[in-house]
Amino acid sequence: MEPKGARGAESGPIRVVIVDDHPLVRHGLGHLIAAEEDMEVVGDASGSTDALRLVREQKPNCVVIDLSLQEGTGIELIKQIKALDKNIRMLVFSMHDEVLFAERVLRAGAMGYVNKQVSTEKVVDGIRHIMKGKIFLSEEMSERLLIGMTGREVVGETPVDNLSNRELEIFQLIGQGLSTRKIAEQLHLSSKTVESHRESIKKKLNLSSNLEMIRLAVQFVLEQG
Repeated sequence: MEPKGARGAESGPIRVVIVDDHPLVRHGLGHLIAAEEDMEVVGDASGSTDALRLVREQKPNCVVIDLSLQEGTGIELIKQIKALDKNIRMLVFSMHDEVLFAERVLRAGAMGYVNKQVSTEKVVDGIRHIMKGKIFLSEEMSERLLIGMTGREVVGETPVDNLSNRELEIFQLIGQGLSTRKIAEQLHLSSKTVESHRESIKKKLNLSSNLEMIRLAVQFVLEQG
């Protein structure tokens, strides 16, 4: 997309939907985006169901998505929106570590990642960037991905990097203290499926008990902020 004010009147403003589990974040981010002359916020949601309804009804150009939601998960929502309309651009705005999640969200269908620890104004920059059809990441993450593409070893990889998207989502929810039943409800899975993923997580992380997994998951969530 062109710089502010450069778009033709016929194209209209960038229509943005915000999806975040914190009302204050949705409110603050909404005001920031709406203050831009060429952007408007057409809705916000705290979870996947409402977000998908807004996407269908409002037909936004861009969706800003947190990875942690009240219902569903950010990565699954990205995939669902991509299936609804491949032309919608998506930007992740999350407190979670970009190193661990950026490549995952790009593979799911998003085009950028902004960590909540940086200025919220970066979100506006990110929206403009992805609306031009370009990937928006930090310089560090861009370099990391380029190194990975060359086949060279990426410094700092951990066993958690080997978890699938679904396993990582469940691992995080375990660290937040959710039971198997609660995880199943939030992710719209059966308890049996969640238990199967828990066993796979233990195997990939070389853990011998559920207690070890819970301790590591709690530590992971605390380190993520």
